Amino acid sequence: MSQKRPYRVALNGYGRIGRCVLRALCERGEQADFEVVAINDLADMASLEYLTRFDSTHGRFPGEVTVEADHLLINGRPIRVTRSATPEAIDWAALDIDLVLECSGAYNTRADGERFLAAGAPAVLFSQPMASEADVDATIVFGINQDCLTGREKLVSNASCTTNCGVPLLRLLDQAIGLEYVSITTIHSAMNDQPVIDAYHHEDLRRTRSAFQSVIPVSTGLARGIERLLPELAGRIQAKAVRVPTVNVSCLDITLQMARDTCAVEVNQILHEAAGSGPLQGLLAYTELPHASCDFNHDPHSAIVDASQTRVSGPRLVNLLAWFDNEWGFANRMLDVAGHYLRVMNNSKRA
Repeated sequence: MSQKRPYRVALNGYGRIGRCVLRALCERGEQADFEVVAINDLADMASLEYLTRFDSTHGRFPGEVTVEADHLLINGRPIRVTRSATPEAIDWAALDIDLVLECSGAYNTRADGERFLAAGAPAVLFSQPMASEADVDATIVFGINQDCLTGREKLVSNASCTTNCGVPLLRLLDQAIGLEYVSITTIHSAMNDQPVIDAYHHEDLRRTRSAFQSVIPVSTGLARGIERLLPELAGRIQAKAVRVPTVNVSCLDITLQMARDTCAVEVNQILHEAAGSGPLQGLLAYTELPHASCDFNHDPHSAIVDASQTRVSGPRLVNLLAWFDNEWGFANRMLDVAGHYLRVMNNSKRA
């Protein structure tokens, strides 16, 4: 894979994450060393154009969006659009791409990923956790373990928005103070697996209820996902999740039993210093202002620690609140992982 041209990527699925990935890439401008050259989605061209131009959560697209035949033109640059229901129906090799960003959320096993590879995709980065650790060559949380990529991986997961928020905080505090036990409650905005009004919508009966009339407990694989990245916490972490009637921005309520005595001042100082320098700079943010969730809409950080909410009960029980834009922050991490992944693949080809 010679870098004589920008790396070429395709989006499979052009929903909330797919559109945020494209928009975030455009907002990065010259900072990006790859471009989207193909999109596969079942929607018609008029809908794709319209929902690219106008977004209820992130506003108008900061550029020109038009359609020409089977291409979506972004600021005059053509993106080939296909409408295939299965990955094997596309000749990925003919698209001359370096990586597929799987943003549909419909595929989460190794067998699924190999369908893309068999159809000519050189590698796949998934926008969701896989069913098990064996279903993927690597699960990456940017800022934590991207350096484990060798370039030989074919199937890589970008984990989840909650894992990207929680893992940096947990590793940081485990290294600085030490963690005994962890309990996390995800307070997450409504998602498209919930109906606007009560409807036959999901096998989880709670998700048949109106997303905008209740706070709704849902299942979560967050604890399992964190254990994949931080195996030293295996058996010592639990998680639950509730969906709330907002359209975007979520938070983690994190309770930690520390390995030694501490206080809110020490915990906040550790988090503040990590947000300002070191490997988490630009990924972790810190605030002491009296914010509400909407203040973090379109925020690209993986986690924003609300230090005004840090509590310590007794000498060792710590409670934290960390905000994250579950769409925009995650889309930006997907771009970070994709860029690193492509460069590592390129270097491995040269070696």
